[in-house]
Amino acid sequence: MGSAARRVSDAVREARIAAGAWSRTPLAGRLRVVRALRFEIAERAERLAAAASSPAKGIAETLVSEVLPLADACRFAECEAPRVLATRQLSRRGRPLWSSRTDVQVAREPWGVVLVVAPSNYPLFLPGVHALQALAAGNAVVVKPGPGGSAALTELAAAWAAAGLPGGLLQVLGEDQERVAEAIDAGVDHVVLTGSERTGKAVLADLAARAVPATMELSGADAVFVLPGADPGFVARALAFGLAWNGGATCIAPRRVFVARPLASELEAALRTAIELRGCTALDGQRASAAGEIVREALQSGGRIVAGGLDAHGRLSGPTVLADVAHTTRAATADLFAPVAVVFPYDQLDASERLARTCPYALGASVFGPEAAARALGARLDVGVVTINDVIVPTADPRVPFGGRAGSGYGTTRGAEGLLAMTRPKALAWRRGRFRPHFDPTRPGDERIFLGTLRVAHSRTVAGRVRAAAELIRALARRGRT
Repeated sequence: MGSAARRVSDAVREARIAAGAWSRTPLAGRLRVVRALRFEIAERAERLAAAASSPAKGIAETLVSEVLPLADACRFAECEAPRVLATRQLSRRGRPLWSSRTDVQVAREPWGVVLVVAPSNYPLFLPGVHALQALAAGNAVVVKPGPGGSAALTELAAAWAAAGLPGGLLQVLGEDQERVAEAIDAGVDHVVLTGSERTGKAVLADLAARAVPATMELSGADAVFVLPGADPGFVARALAFGLAWNGGATCIAPRRVFVARPLASELEAALRTAIELRGCTALDGQRASAAGEIVREALQSGGRIVAGGLDAHGRLSGPTVLADVAHTTRAATADLFAPVAVVFPYDQLDASERLARTCPYALGASVFGPEAAARALGARLDVGVVTINDVIVPTADPRVPFGGRAGSGYGTTRGAEGLLAMTRPKALAWRRGRFRPHFDPTRPGDERIFLGTLRVAHSRTVAGRVRAAAELIRALARRGRT
């Protein structure tokens, strides 16, 4: 192993040593550091935003999309972690008849060392929340920044240190993808990865050999459903925002728009206006070229441009909406990290639902229309998170659990569920008295005792339970005489 690999190994080793004392620190003590971090974030907001901003996302957008939600996530942990992570005593309700003298306690314990594999699109907020929840739960964290994300995470690590986080608990690695494999080789206990489906599968192959559990937030190609009764102008504003936000590099950005046919032409006209009013979105050359190729492919197969388009070099010029595109084309199914959406008019809502399910990704979805109908559809959709009459923004609420299905991964981050995912349960069962009939070998006729016990507890009718009780008493009496 080279020097970089040795440094990763040293970082994981240092994190593991630090995790021992940190996991034994009372939760209240850990949350005091989280509270101090929140204050530090407020004081360092401009520096954090500057470190996490990009040409596609200026300081103002970075403040509202990364810095503010991270501070809110701190407050959520301060308020909710004591309840979520509390050791609980199981109630007597539901306790089996044969376990009548047994009590059970369930505690939440940290994994140990959590590896956070960060993306490039939200270099502060996403790894920041994962690290926050892992540390609040008593873990140490080793984080591999996404491309260009080192500055943001270094600034965040400095804020943690100023907040009083003991040394060694938060280690920032290099950006190279090789650091992930090196950290896994060094012996991490849990992995939280945000990235593409391809990256996730490659990391899972390394984890499988070591039986290391993981939370995978992978690619998205989110569907949007526009129901009868929706306001096309309102929907167009939402879609224009969703496409332009973070330069289109958002995993739950709107990609496939299923609109009731009577509203389709009005929505297309409103989209042209809304996208023109939003103006251009800065795209790096590589993403603009890759997206341009997919758009040209869609046009060659009969598609047309509703809004936006390509520049003179065939690259994506900004937020672009297509129509008349086959649902099997890459424009409709790829995990495209660029501001491109495709409009599909529908006559029957259930048909559009079936069409939406042909995409391999199931991260999120949005539904626009009358609230009752929109919520009913949202409850049917097989995705991780659904927003009603909005896009993207509600998922930044620290209370909201976030996670995908199918090709979009598995496991949950954020919310109470994400906090629990940074721990594993330990059950402690104790039995009072010295009566332990299971210690004795079985005897002929014991099957009547077991059948009686089963039927007393679970027979369909009261009469059946009474008959079973009588049989159980006779069986116990016979056993007592032998």
